Amino acid sequence: MATPFTTVQRWYRKTFSAPTTDKIITLYKAWRNQFLWQRLHLWLWLALICLLSFTLRDIYGLFFPLQELEKLPQLLRPRSIVLNITMLINILICFALHKTKFGRHRPDLLFLGSSWSISLISQLFATLRGFALPDSIGWSLLFLSQAILIPVCWTLHLLSQASVLIYYFGVNTALGLKTPIPEHPEIYNVTFILYIFWFCTICDIGVYLYDRLQRSEFYARQELESAYQKLKVAEAKYRTIFENAVEGIFQSSPDGRYITANPALARIYGYSSPEEVTANFTDIEHQLYVDPNRRAEFVRLMEKYGRVSEFESQIYRRDRSIVWISEKAYAVCDERGKLLYYEGLIEDITQRKQTEEELRVFFHAVSHDLRNPVLGTLMVLKNLLNSEGLGTGEQGQGRQEKIMKPVSSQSLIAVQRSILERMIQSSDRQLNLINSLMEAHISEVQGIVLQRQTVQLLSIVEAALADLEPLVVQNQATITNLVSALPLVNVDPTQLWRVFSNLIVNALKHNPPGLLLTINATVEGNNIYCTVSDNGVGISQKQSDRLFELYFRGSSIRNSVGLGLGLYLSKQIINAHGGEIGINPNPQAGVTFWFTLPII
Repeated sequence: MATPFTTVQRWYRKTFSAPTTDKIITLYKAWRNQFLWQRLHLWLWLALICLLSFTLRDIYGLFFPLQELEKLPQLLRPRSIVLNITMLINILICFALHKTKFGRHRPDLLFLGSSWSISLISQLFATLRGFALPDSIGWSLLFLSQAILIPVCWTLHLLSQASVLIYYFGVNTALGLKTPIPEHPEIYNVTFILYIFWFCTICDIGVYLYDRLQRSEFYARQELESAYQKLKVAEAKYRTIFENAVEGIFQSSPDGRYITANPALARIYGYSSPEEVTANFTDIEHQLYVDPNRRAEFVRLMEKYGRVSEFESQIYRRDRSIVWISEKAYAVCDERGKLLYYEGLIEDITQRKQTEEELRVFFHAVSHDLRNPVLGTLMVLKNLLNSEGLGTGEQGQGRQEKIMKPVSSQSLIAVQRSILERMIQSSDRQLNLINSLMEAHISEVQGIVLQRQTVQLLSIVEAALADLEPLVVQNQATITNLVSALPLVNVDPTQLWRVFSNLIVNALKHNPPGLLLTINATVEGNNIYCTVSDNGVGISQKQSDRLFELYFRGSSIRNSVGLGLGLYLSKQIINAHGGEIGINPNPQAGVTFWFTLPII
């Protein structure tokens, strides 16, 4: 439950303090001290001029008596000039202190000193002369001028006022002094007290309200400046991204003008600066697109979906050359849904389009000029091998089957089965090479497409060894499989089978018969580390550096039919799985191929 004390405490904190950070409080105090120091200089000038005017009045009154001075008590008339001169000297001293380091660092003490040097001098003089001096005019001018010219730190104003009033009411009461005014000898009355109280209160309230307003404004400026600095940092980061981006960044109006563009867009369009882009493009539909209807399609998609992606078009550059671009953009609307502008990215895809076109030509040439004739020949040979037109003949002591191959409608040519089988094997080899060539170029452009499954690595290795058993026997090689049960891997079994097959076949092709091969796999951290090692002729460091390049073939290969695609495709497959592949070469003691696969 809130007590009256806590209620008053909360009110005081809410009224006399504003929640903010210590840093801003420190900055505000520094600003307030600077403001106090500057305004104090102005007030000292005003006080000096004001005292000079009263001093000149008193001097004039000595030679030309003024009627209003005759109303002053006789006790005060000869002393007023001395008091004014004394206060002038004090003001000059405050001027001197104002320029010092002390004055700059402690303007609050200088404020109180200058104020008391005016208000207390007359009180001290009156006390020494044995009377009380209710200087209501002097106090009013002093307190009012301070409140108007130095309206900060209301506690200083209150302290300045309270010190004078405490002295006047306390010392004079304690000493039993009276005023020199016969009709009003008492030191106070109700009207005088009410006047002084409300005059000081109004001055202090004005100072407090102004000080609080200045503090709130200062805090708001600091927060605004802080937000502005953050905005500048964010804008600088955005500007860096905007200026250095590889893609073209743009904003375009619905009527077909570029509002903003970055340097990358200017380079794509063949201009030297973004300003040239925004200045020259006033009709994007007819100035940019080779097919003007592309702009209409762009706008239609924007109206329907609010964004476009991979919007490919041919455009004119500044020199009227034609390039391909791909646009990603979205519509920017206000809070009412009204379209303001389009914003997005533009990428130059000319090289990609040329590559795709070259690839299509390549596939067409390979498919029609190479693959189809080989495939047709292979089909004819297989049909011929399986036909019933078989004859028999003798060669040496053995009997071999012969095929009676028709040459014309009147004659037949006998072909031995072994020759026909070798022709089929040769055609199969050519077809595999052509398929590998096409696959290598597809992976180069589109990447390897994986059909992942969760499997044991051992099953893939065993399948590869089973399929290669005839080739291993033919090369009189020996393979030791050290792969055991390992954590499951998420891989494409067919593609990984090809990796093992390529590495084993590569070793058999580059080494003489009788090769010893070892296949192993171990767990290393979050990966499975696989190796295929042999004791063959080895490989040099220079060759190993290029071994996984497209079309690279080792110098020790015994079969010259290959195109050097096996290791290249193996690297593509392993990289697609998120692993790495490499070789530990040894020019004299065989080689070890290794690759890694992430564990599930």
